[in-house]
Amino acid sequence: MQSLLASLTATLLVISPWGSIARADSLTIAVVAPQTGAFSVLGDQVRAGAGVAAKGLDISLVPIDESCEAGSGASIGEAIRDSGAIGAIGFLCSESLDGALPILAEKAIPAISLSVRWKGLMEDSLKEGWPFFRLAPTTTEESAKLSEVILRDWADKPVALIEDGTIRGRELSEAIRLSLEERGLKPVFIDTFRPGQEQQVALVRRLKSAGATHVFIGGDRNDAAIIARDAAAEGITLTLLGGDTLSAADQPVPLADGVLAVLPPESLPPTDQPGVAERFTADGVVMEGYALPAHAAVTILADAHGISSAMGLPLIDALVGTAFDTAIGTVTFGDDQELVDNPYRLGIWQGDRFETVSPNSQ
Repeated sequence: MQSLLASLTATLLVISPWGSIARADSLTIAVVAPQTGAFSVLGDQVRAGAGVAAKGLDISLVPIDESCEAGSGASIGEAIRDSGAIGAIGFLCSESLDGALPILAEKAIPAISLSVRWKGLMEDSLKEGWPFFRLAPTTTEESAKLSEVILRDWADKPVALIEDGTIRGRELSEAIRLSLEERGLKPVFIDTFRPGQEQQVALVRRLKSAGATHVFIGGDRNDAAIIARDAAAEGITLTLLGGDTLSAADQPVPLADGVLAVLPPESLPPTDQPGVAERFTADGVVMEGYALPAHAAVTILADAHGISSAMGLPLIDALVGTAFDTAIGTVTFGDDQELVDNPYRLGIWQGDRFETVSPNSQ
C-alpha cells in the first residue's frame, strides 16, 4: 500500500509540482489563530499565508478565533466540526487543542499545528487515536540538532556548555552534554551563569582559563549578546552557539555578527521554492513568521484530500508517509504523526537577522 501511495503521490505532484492537486470539489479548511490580543500579529501571519495558498485552488477558509485560554478547546473543536471543514490548521496554543481533539476525532478531522511542541500532547493523541499532526518541532529536536552541529563542526574544538539556571537552559545543556559524552566528546568547561546581568566579564575570563574556544549558551538573546560583547572587549575569541531563544529582539545589547543559533524555519529567511515568492508578492503578503508554514499546511491538507479521494483512503491515512512538496520544502509525517525530518536549521547572525548557514559551508 505504501509503495502504491508513493507512486500515486509522485504522479500527482508531477502534475502540480508544488501547489495542490487539481480537483473538482470545493474544500473547506478551518484556520485557527488569534484574532485579537498580544498574539494577533502571529494570527495575521497564519491567515495571510493560508489565504495565499487557498487563492485559485477552490478552497474556502473558515477563520476561527484562538484565545489561548484554558478550557477554550471544546468550543474551537465544535466550531471546526460545524463548519464542514475537512481539516484545520494553525493552533498556536496547546490550550486550543486540549478539548478540541476528541471532538475532531469523532469526525476524523485532522488538526495541523504550526507551533505546539509539547510532547505529552502527541503521546496522548497516539494513545487516544486523536488526529493531531504538527509542523512544529518537538521539544527534543532542538537539543538533537544542537548536538549534531557540535559533533559535526566542533568535534576537534575545546567546547564549553554554559546555561542560565532556568529549567529550559539546564535541560537543554544536560541533553547536549549526554549526547556529546556518549560519542566521546567531553566539554572542557560546564557552568551555570547568573542571567540578566549588565556584564559577564568574569564568565568569559573563566572560559578563557578553561581553554574553551567554542561555547554553547543555554540562555536568552540578551545574555548571549552580553557574553559576545564582553569576550570581544577582553580580546577573547569565542564562537558562540545558542538555541531558538536567540531569535528575539535586542534588549538592549545588540547581538554581534557571527553568533550561531539553531532555529525553526519561521525564524530564518524562506527557502527558494519555485513560484512561492511570486505568489506572496502578487497578494501583497510578506513571507515572514508563520505565513509560510500556514501556506504549507493548507496545501498539505489539499493534496492529502486529493490522494484520499483518488484511492479511497481516510484523509488521516493519506497524511502519513506521503512526501508533500510545499512552500517550506518536502514535508513527511511518520507513523507517530510527527515530522520525519528535524526542521531545525543552523543560522548565523549577520547585520539585522539570522541567515541560514548552507549545508555546503558547514
